[in-house]
Amino acid sequence: MLRTVGSCFSKVADHRTDYPDITLRDALMSGYAVFSLKAPSLLAFDKQRQEQEHNLRAIYHILRIPCDTQMRTILDGVNPEQLRRCFKAVFSSLQRGKALEEMQYLDGHYLMLMDGTEYFSSEKLQSPFCMVKTSSETGKTTYYLQTVGAALAHPDRREVIPLMPEPISKQDGQTKNDCELNASRRLLAKFRKDHPHLKVIVCHDAISPNGPYIRFLKNHDCRFILSVKESDHAHLFKQLDVAIERAEAKDLLLKDTKDPQKLHGFRWVNGLSINASHKDVRVNLLEYWQLRGEDPKYFSWVTDLILTPDNVYQVMRGGRARWKIENETFNTLKNQGYNFEHNYGLGAKYLSMVFVTLMMLAFLCGRPHKKAYVALIVMWRKPHSFSPALLLWRFYAT
Repeated sequence: MLRTVGSCFSKVADHRTDYPDITLRDALMSGYAVFSLKAPSLLAFDKQRQEQEHNLRAIYHILRIPCDTQMRTILDGVNPEQLRRCFKAVFSSLQRGKALEEMQYLDGHYLMLMDGTEYFSSEKLQSPFCMVKTSSETGKTTYYLQTVGAALAHPDRREVIPLMPEPISKQDGQTKNDCELNASRRLLAKFRKDHPHLKVIVCHDAISPNGPYIRFLKNHDCRFILSVKESDHAHLFKQLDVAIERAEAKDLLLKDTKDPQKLHGFRWVNGLSINASHKDVRVNLLEYWQLRGEDPKYFSWVTDLILTPDNVYQVMRGGRARWKIENETFNTLKNQGYNFEHNYGLGAKYLSMVFVTLMMLAFLCGRPHKKAYVALIVMWRKPHSFSPALLLWRFYAT
Protein backbone atom coordinates (compact mmCIF):
# COMPACT_ATOMS: atom_id res chain seq x y z
CA MET A 1 0.00 0.00 0.00
CA LEU A 2 2.87 2.38 0.73
CA ARG A 3 4.27 1.72 -2.73
CA THR A 4 0.85 2.33 -4.25
CA VAL A 5 0.36 5.57 -2.34
CA GLY A 6 3.89 6.77 -3.11
CA SER A 7 3.43 6.03 -6.81
CA CYS A 8 0.21 8.06 -6.87
CA PHE A 9 1.88 10.94 -5.02
CA SER A 10 4.57 10.99 -7.72
CA LYS A 11 1.90 11.69 -10.35
CA VAL A 12 0.45 14.75 -8.61
CA ALA A 13 1.28 17.88 -10.60
CA ASP A 14 3.55 20.26 -8.70
CA HIS A 15 1.98 23.71 -8.36
CA ARG A 16 5.39 25.32 -7.80
CA THR A 17 7.13 26.90 -10.78
CA ASP A 18 10.69 26.98 -9.48
CA TYR A 19 13.07 24.07 -8.87
CA PRO A 20 12.38 23.13 -5.24
CA ASP A 21 14.79 21.17 -3.09
CA ILE A 22 11.94 19.06 -1.64
CA THR A 23 9.76 17.24 -4.15
CA LEU A 24 5.98 17.34 -3.89
CA ARG A 25 6.00 13.56 -3.56
CA ASP A 26 8.24 13.79 -0.47
CA ALA A 27 6.03 16.51 1.06
CA LEU A 28 2.86 14.47 0.48
CA MET A 29 4.42 11.28 1.84
CA SER A 30 5.64 13.20 4.88
CA GLY A 31 2.12 14.51 5.46
CA TYR A 32 0.82 10.97 5.09
CA ALA A 33 3.40 9.76 7.62
CA VAL A 34 2.15 12.32 10.17
CA PHE A 35 -1.20 10.54 10.31
CA SER A 36 0.09 7.04 9.64
CA LEU A 37 2.27 7.34 12.75
CA LYS A 38 -0.46 9.27 14.62
CA ALA A 39 1.69 12.27 15.46
CA PRO A 40 -0.36 14.59 17.73
CA SER A 41 0.94 17.70 15.91
CA LEU A 42 3.29 18.79 13.17
CA LEU A 43 5.74 19.96 15.81
CA ALA A 44 5.76 16.47 17.34
CA PHE A 45 6.36 14.96 13.91
CA ASP A 46 9.12 17.49 13.26
CA LYS A 47 10.82 16.38 16.49
CA GLN A 48 10.46 12.76 15.39
CA ARG A 49 11.97 13.75 12.04
CA GLN A 50 15.03 15.17 13.73
CA GLU A 51 15.47 12.15 15.99
CA GLN A 52 14.57 9.32 13.58
CA GLU A 53 14.99 10.78 10.10
CA HIS A 54 16.76 7.72 8.71
CA ASN A 55 14.04 5.40 10.01
CA LEU A 56 11.29 7.51 8.46
CA ARG A 57 13.16 7.56 5.17
CA ALA A 58 13.54 3.78 5.21
CA ILE A 59 9.86 3.08 5.88
CA TYR A 60 8.20 5.76 3.75
CA HIS A 61 10.92 6.09 1.06
CA ILE A 62 11.28 9.84 1.52
CA LEU A 63 14.45 11.47 0.23
CA ARG A 64 14.01 14.77 2.07
CA ILE A 65 11.54 15.27 4.93
CA PRO A 66 10.29 18.87 5.21
CA CYS A 67 10.04 20.67 8.52
CA ASP A 68 6.57 21.66 9.71
CA THR A 69 6.70 25.14 8.10
CA GLN A 70 7.92 23.77 4.77
CA MET A 71 5.24 21.07 4.81
CA ARG A 72 2.45 23.59 5.35
CA THR A 73 3.78 25.88 2.63
CA ILE A 74 4.13 23.11 0.05
CA LEU A 75 0.84 21.32 0.73
CA ASP A 76 -1.27 24.49 0.89
CA GLY A 77 -1.29 24.75 -2.90
CA VAL A 78 -2.27 21.13 -3.60
CA ASN A 79 -5.87 20.69 -4.67
CA PRO A 80 -7.10 17.66 -2.67
CA GLU A 81 -8.89 16.36 -5.77
CA GLN A 82 -5.45 15.40 -7.10
CA LEU A 83 -5.25 12.81 -4.30
CA ARG A 84 -8.34 10.97 -5.53
CA ARG A 85 -6.24 8.57 -7.59
CA CYS A 86 -4.67 7.32 -4.33
CA PHE A 87 -8.01 6.12 -2.96
CA LYS A 88 -8.94 4.58 -6.30
CA ALA A 89 -5.59 2.76 -6.58
CA VAL A 90 -5.77 1.34 -3.04
CA PHE A 91 -9.40 0.33 -3.59
CA SER A 92 -8.47 -1.44 -6.84
CA SER A 93 -5.72 -3.37 -5.08
CA LEU A 94 -8.22 -4.46 -2.42
CA GLN A 95 -10.58 -5.64 -5.15
CA ARG A 96 -7.85 -7.60 -6.94
CA GLY A 97 -6.87 -9.25 -3.67
CA LYS A 98 -10.49 -10.30 -3.00
CA ALA A 99 -10.37 -8.37 0.29
CA LEU A 100 -13.77 -6.78 -0.33
CA GLU A 101 -15.80 -9.90 -1.02
CA GLU A 102 -16.65 -10.43 2.66
CA MET A 103 -18.02 -6.86 2.81
CA GLN A 104 -20.86 -7.62 0.38
CA TYR A 105 -24.39 -7.43 1.75
CA LEU A 106 -27.89 -7.88 0.32
CA ASP A 107 -27.48 -9.51 -3.08
CA GLY A 108 -23.86 -8.55 -3.67
CA HIS A 109 -24.20 -4.88 -2.77
CA TYR A 110 -21.91 -2.84 -0.53
CA LEU A 111 -23.38 -0.68 2.21
CA MET A 112 -22.12 2.85 1.56
CA LEU A 113 -22.48 4.83 4.78
CA MET A 114 -22.47 8.62 4.61
CA ASP A 115 -22.49 11.47 7.11
CA GLY A 116 -21.11 14.96 7.61
CA THR A 117 -18.86 16.20 10.40
CA GLU A 118 -17.02 19.39 11.35
CA TYR A 119 -13.23 19.40 11.57
CA PHE A 120 -12.28 23.09 11.82
CA SER A 121 -13.78 26.03 13.69
CA SER A 122 -12.29 29.38 14.67
CA GLU A 123 -13.41 32.92 15.47
CA LYS A 124 -10.13 34.33 14.13
CA LEU A 125 -8.61 32.13 11.45
CA GLN A 126 -10.23 31.84 8.03
CA SER A 127 -9.53 30.90 4.42
CA PRO A 128 -11.45 31.60 1.19
CA PHE A 129 -13.14 28.19 1.50
CA CYS A 130 -14.38 28.64 5.08
CA MET A 131 -18.08 28.86 5.72
CA VAL A 132 -19.37 31.57 8.03
CA LYS A 133 -22.00 31.68 10.76
CA THR A 134 -22.87 34.52 13.11
CA SER A 135 -24.54 33.94 16.46
CA SER A 136 -27.81 35.82 16.86
CA GLU A 137 -27.27 35.97 20.63
CA THR A 138 -23.62 37.03 20.93
CA GLY A 139 -23.01 38.46 17.47
CA LYS A 140 -19.76 36.50 17.19
CA THR A 141 -18.72 35.25 13.77
CA THR A 142 -17.31 31.74 13.42
CA TYR A 143 -15.40 30.36 10.45
CA TYR A 144 -15.66 26.62 9.99
CA LEU A 145 -15.11 23.72 7.63
CA GLN A 146 -16.90 20.38 7.42
CA THR A 147 -16.61 17.26 5.33
CA VAL A 148 -18.87 14.46 4.14
CA GLY A 149 -17.31 11.10 4.90
CA ALA A 150 -18.25 7.84 3.24
CA ALA A 151 -17.25 4.27 4.01
CA LEU A 152 -18.15 0.76 2.94
CA ALA A 153 -19.15 -1.46 5.84
CA HIS A 154 -20.90 -4.67 6.83
CA PRO A 155 -23.17 -5.07 9.89
CA ASP A 156 -21.20 -8.14 11.07
CA ARG A 157 -17.71 -6.70 10.63
CA ARG A 158 -15.84 -4.04 12.59
CA GLU A 159 -13.75 -2.92 9.62
CA VAL A 160 -14.80 -0.02 7.46
CA ILE A 161 -13.35 0.93 4.06
CA PRO A 162 -13.26 4.74 3.95
CA LEU A 163 -13.66 6.49 0.62
CA MET A 164 -12.39 9.84 -0.59
CA PRO A 165 -14.09 12.52 1.58
CA GLU A 166 -15.82 15.54 0.09
CA PRO A 167 -15.32 18.95 1.75
CA ILE A 168 -18.35 20.96 2.79
CA SER A 169 -16.94 24.39 2.01
CA LYS A 170 -17.51 27.45 -0.10
CA GLN A 171 -17.04 26.53 -3.73
CA ASP A 172 -14.96 28.57 -6.15
CA GLY A 173 -16.81 31.77 -7.05
CA GLN A 174 -19.61 31.16 -4.54
CA THR A 175 -20.51 33.42 -1.64
CA LYS A 176 -23.16 31.22 -0.03
CA ASN A 177 -22.36 28.45 2.42
CA ASP A 178 -22.21 24.90 1.13
CA CYS A 179 -24.45 22.18 2.63
CA GLU A 180 -24.18 18.48 3.38
CA LEU A 181 -26.59 17.35 0.67
CA ASN A 182 -24.77 19.28 -2.06
CA ALA A 183 -21.46 17.80 -0.90
CA SER A 184 -23.08 14.35 -0.83
CA ARG A 185 -24.15 14.76 -4.45
CA ARG A 186 -20.62 15.73 -5.46
CA LEU A 187 -19.18 12.79 -3.54
CA LEU A 188 -21.55 10.29 -5.15
CA ALA A 189 -21.06 11.69 -8.65
CA LYS A 190 -17.25 11.40 -8.32
CA PHE A 191 -17.56 7.95 -6.72
CA ARG A 192 -19.72 6.70 -9.57
CA LYS A 193 -17.21 8.06 -12.08
CA ASP A 194 -14.40 6.16 -10.32
CA HIS A 195 -16.46 2.99 -9.78
CA PRO A 196 -19.19 2.91 -12.47
CA HIS A 197 -20.23 -0.70 -11.90
CA LEU A 198 -19.91 -1.14 -8.13
CA LYS A 199 -23.24 -2.14 -6.57
CA VAL A 200 -23.88 0.06 -3.54
CA ILE A 201 -26.71 0.80 -1.11
CA VAL A 202 -26.41 4.37 0.19
CA CYS A 203 -27.25 4.73 3.90
CA HIS A 204 -27.78 8.34 4.92
CA ASP A 205 -29.44 10.21 7.76
CA ALA A 206 -32.81 11.96 7.98
CA ILE A 207 -31.78 15.04 5.97
CA SER A 208 -31.59 12.96 2.79
CA PRO A 209 -35.05 11.51 2.03
CA ASN A 210 -36.51 14.08 -0.37
CA GLY A 211 -37.65 13.88 -3.95
CA PRO A 212 -34.68 15.51 -5.74
CA TYR A 213 -32.06 13.58 -3.75
CA ILE A 214 -33.79 10.23 -4.29
CA ARG A 215 -34.00 10.96 -8.02
CA PHE A 216 -30.29 11.77 -7.94
CA LEU A 217 -29.53 8.41 -6.29
CA LYS A 218 -31.55 6.53 -8.88
CA ASN A 219 -29.92 8.43 -11.75
CA HIS A 220 -26.52 7.37 -10.41
CA ASP A 221 -27.54 3.71 -10.06
CA CYS A 222 -27.49 3.74 -6.25
CA ARG A 223 -29.90 1.78 -4.09
CA PHE A 224 -30.70 3.39 -0.76
CA ILE A 225 -31.78 2.94 2.86
CA LEU A 226 -32.45 6.42 4.27
CA SER A 227 -33.45 7.31 7.82
CA VAL A 228 -36.79 9.10 7.99
CA LYS A 229 -38.66 10.96 10.74
CA GLU A 230 -42.41 11.29 11.04
CA SER A 231 -42.04 14.93 12.10
CA ASP A 232 -40.42 15.73 8.73
CA HIS A 233 -42.67 13.57 6.53
CA ALA A 234 -46.28 13.99 7.58
CA HIS A 235 -47.57 13.09 4.10
CA LEU A 236 -45.57 9.85 4.03
CA PHE A 237 -46.75 8.66 7.44
CA LYS A 238 -50.33 9.67 6.67
CA GLN A 239 -50.18 7.18 3.81
CA LEU A 240 -48.93 4.61 6.30
CA ASP A 241 -51.92 5.28 8.56
CA VAL A 242 -54.28 4.78 5.62
CA ALA A 243 -52.55 1.51 4.72
CA ILE A 244 -52.91 0.31 8.32
CA GLU A 245 -56.65 1.12 8.28
CA ARG A 246 -57.04 -0.82 5.04
CA ALA A 247 -55.02 -3.75 6.41
CA GLU A 248 -52.46 -3.24 3.64
CA ALA A 249 -49.48 -2.79 5.99
CA LYS A 250 -47.49 -5.92 6.76
CA ASP A 251 -46.28 -6.90 10.24
CA LEU A 252 -43.67 -9.33 11.50
CA LEU A 253 -42.36 -10.24 14.96
CA LEU A 254 -39.07 -12.15 15.29
CA LYS A 255 -37.22 -13.57 18.25
CA ASP A 256 -33.56 -12.68 18.54
CA THR A 257 -31.37 -15.72 17.86
CA LYS A 258 -28.78 -14.68 20.49
CA ASP A 259 -30.87 -12.99 23.18
CA PRO A 260 -34.15 -14.76 24.06
CA GLN A 261 -35.39 -11.65 25.90
CA LYS A 262 -35.11 -9.48 22.78
CA LEU A 263 -37.78 -9.23 20.09
CA HIS A 264 -37.70 -7.51 16.70
CA GLY A 265 -40.91 -5.93 15.47
CA PHE A 266 -41.43 -4.78 11.85
CA ARG A 267 -44.15 -2.97 9.94
CA TRP A 268 -43.81 -1.98 6.31
CA VAL A 269 -45.65 -0.73 3.24
CA ASN A 270 -44.34 -0.69 -0.33
CA GLY A 271 -45.03 1.94 -2.99
CA LEU A 272 -45.67 5.18 -1.05
CA SER A 273 -44.92 8.69 -2.39
CA ILE A 274 -42.12 10.42 -0.54
CA ASN A 275 -44.08 13.67 -0.10
CA ALA A 276 -46.95 15.68 -1.56
CA SER A 277 -44.64 17.68 -3.85
CA HIS A 278 -43.04 14.60 -5.44
CA LYS A 279 -45.83 12.04 -5.63
CA ASP A 280 -44.11 10.28 -8.52
CA VAL A 281 -41.10 9.43 -6.33
CA ARG A 282 -42.08 6.11 -4.81
CA VAL A 283 -40.41 4.55 -1.78
CA ASN A 284 -40.96 1.66 0.60
CA LEU A 285 -41.37 2.52 4.28
CA LEU A 286 -40.05 0.28 7.06
CA GLU A 287 -40.72 0.76 10.78
CA TYR A 288 -38.76 -1.21 13.35
CA TRP A 289 -39.04 -1.72 17.12
CA GLN A 290 -36.36 -3.41 19.20
CA LEU A 291 -38.28 -4.81 22.16
CA ARG A 292 -36.36 -5.59 25.31
CA GLY A 293 -37.39 -4.35 28.73
CA GLU A 294 -39.70 -1.40 29.25
CA ASP A 295 -38.14 1.06 26.77
CA PRO A 296 -38.39 -0.15 23.16
CA LYS A 297 -36.12 1.43 20.53
CA TYR A 298 -37.77 2.75 17.38
CA PHE A 299 -36.33 3.39 13.91
CA SER A 300 -37.79 4.02 10.48
CA TRP A 301 -36.35 4.12 6.96
CA VAL A 302 -37.37 4.54 3.34
CA THR A 303 -35.76 2.36 0.71
CA ASP A 304 -36.11 1.35 -2.92
CA LEU A 305 -35.63 -2.31 -1.98
CA ILE A 306 -38.93 -4.19 -2.18
CA LEU A 307 -39.72 -5.17 1.41
CA THR A 308 -40.74 -8.74 2.17
CA PRO A 309 -40.84 -10.95 5.27
CA ASP A 310 -37.61 -12.51 4.01
CA ASN A 311 -35.53 -9.33 3.87
CA VAL A 312 -36.88 -6.79 6.41
CA TYR A 313 -34.43 -8.00 9.07
CA GLN A 314 -31.47 -7.55 6.69
CA VAL A 315 -32.72 -4.12 5.57
CA MET A 316 -33.07 -3.08 9.21
CA ARG A 317 -29.52 -4.17 9.99
CA GLY A 318 -28.28 -2.31 6.94
CA GLY A 319 -30.05 0.86 8.07
CA ARG A 320 -28.73 0.62 11.62
CA ALA A 321 -25.21 -0.03 10.31
CA ARG A 322 -25.09 3.64 9.28
CA TRP A 323 -23.84 4.40 12.79
CA LYS A 324 -20.55 2.81 11.76
CA ILE A 325 -19.66 5.97 9.85
CA GLU A 326 -19.80 7.77 13.21
CA ASN A 327 -18.53 5.06 15.57
CA GLU A 328 -15.97 3.16 13.49
CA THR A 329 -14.89 6.11 11.32
CA PHE A 330 -15.26 9.60 12.82
CA ASN A 331 -14.92 8.50 16.45
CA THR A 332 -11.84 6.45 15.57
CA LEU A 333 -10.28 9.45 13.84
CA LYS A 334 -11.13 11.70 16.79
CA ASN A 335 -10.28 9.41 19.72
CA GLN A 336 -7.84 6.75 18.51
CA GLY A 337 -4.74 8.82 17.82
CA TYR A 338 -5.51 10.40 14.45
CA ASN A 339 -6.46 13.71 16.16
CA PHE A 340 -9.16 14.54 13.64
CA GLU A 341 -10.27 17.67 15.49
CA HIS A 342 -6.74 19.04 15.95
CA ASN A 343 -5.90 21.98 13.68
CA TYR A 344 -2.75 20.86 11.86
CA GLY A 345 -2.93 24.04 9.81
CA LEU A 346 -5.62 26.02 7.96
CA GLY A 347 -3.42 27.62 5.32
CA ALA A 348 -4.42 30.23 2.78
CA LYS A 349 -5.96 27.75 0.32
CA TYR A 350 -6.28 23.96 0.55
CA LEU A 351 -4.05 22.99 3.49
CA SER A 352 -6.67 21.81 5.97
CA MET A 353 -8.53 19.88 3.26
CA VAL A 354 -5.30 18.19 2.19
CA PHE A 355 -4.57 17.16 5.77
CA VAL A 356 -8.08 15.70 6.19
CA THR A 357 -7.68 13.76 2.93
CA LEU A 358 -4.23 12.43 3.94
CA MET A 359 -5.63 11.46 7.35
CA MET A 360 -8.45 9.48 5.74
CA LEU A 361 -5.97 7.86 3.35
CA ALA A 362 -3.74 6.83 6.27
CA PHE A 363 -6.81 5.43 8.04
CA LEU A 364 -7.70 3.44 4.92
CA CYS A 365 -4.23 1.95 4.58
CA GLY A 366 -3.67 1.41 8.29
CA ARG A 367 -0.63 2.01 10.45
CA PRO A 368 2.59 0.10 9.63
CA HIS A 369 2.91 -2.96 11.82
CA LYS A 370 5.20 -2.42 14.81
CA LYS A 371 7.23 -5.53 13.97
CA ALA A 372 7.77 -4.35 10.40
CA TYR A 373 8.94 -0.98 11.74
CA VAL A 374 11.46 -2.67 14.06
CA ALA A 375 12.63 -5.02 11.30
CA LEU A 376 13.32 -2.12 8.94
CA ILE A 377 15.24 -0.25 11.64
CA VAL A 378 17.40 -3.32 12.34
CA MET A 379 18.03 -3.82 8.63
CA TRP A 380 19.03 -0.15 8.20
CA ARG A 381 21.37 -0.13 11.19
CA LYS A 382 23.08 -3.43 10.35
CA PRO A 383 22.54 -3.98 6.63
CA HIS A 384 25.20 -6.73 6.37
CA SER A 385 24.31 -8.71 9.48
CA PHE A 386 21.02 -10.16 8.23
CA SER A 387 20.22 -11.98 5.05
CA PRO A 388 16.70 -11.38 3.60
CA ALA A 389 15.68 -14.94 4.49
CA LEU A 390 16.91 -14.60 8.08
CA LEU A 391 15.24 -11.22 8.41
CA LEU A 392 11.89 -12.66 7.29
CA TRP A 393 12.33 -15.62 9.63
CA ARG A 394 13.04 -13.28 12.57
CA PHE A 395 10.01 -11.14 11.64
CA TYR A 396 7.50 -14.00 11.51
CA ALA A 397 9.03 -15.95 14.39
CA THR A 398 8.50 -13.07 16.79
